[in-house]
Amino acid sequence: MEIPAEIHRDGDLTLTRWQPADQAVLTAVVSGSLAHLSPFLVWAAGGYTDDDSAEFLRLTAKRWDSGEAYEYALRLGAEVAGGIGVMQRDGGVEIGYWLARGFTGRGLMTRAVTLLTAEAFRLGAGYVEIKHDERNVRSGAVPARLGFTQVRTEPAEKPLAPSCTGTDHVWRLARTPCSAPAAP
Repeated sequence: MEIPAEIHRDGDLTLTRWQPADQAVLTAVVSGSLAHLSPFLVWAAGGYTDDDSAEFLRLTAKRWDSGEAYEYALRLGAEVAGGIGVMQRDGGVEIGYWLARGFTGRGLMTRAVTLLTAEAFRLGAGYVEIKHDERNVRSGAVPARLGFTQVRTEPAEKPLAPSCTGTDHVWRLARTPCSAPAAP
């Protein structure tokens, strides 16, 4: 897959490449959402500090430059509402995401996944996959809404977040000549 655009828009929703200047807001957003995020995201399970944000942003820049992954801040107007990333896989990509407390239930992640799925297919990915713990039903609702098919379950990578079972559900949407996820 080629390098995707650094900015994607859908009305009031904008995906922007993470920048070093985002450190303070990233720390604040994640820290304010720990109870919401930590059950399913191991990186949020032990708290989240400025050092964690700095390391994430350093790794994000490195992964972007190497082509390993492309990670974005999900913004609703001027507010950071979460994060989403596209990771290179053999023949396709995997999309991972999180939303801050107070931003769920609005269709934001469905819109963001739609944008990045279209971009991945435009740039030549053969498929898009989304993985989530079997208990994280809300995360699984996104690919289900967009016409992805659940193709398998598999053991989750360790370490696990506190509420994770260790079994991931894997959803896939394959590129076709007219690939585009279903409208939300």
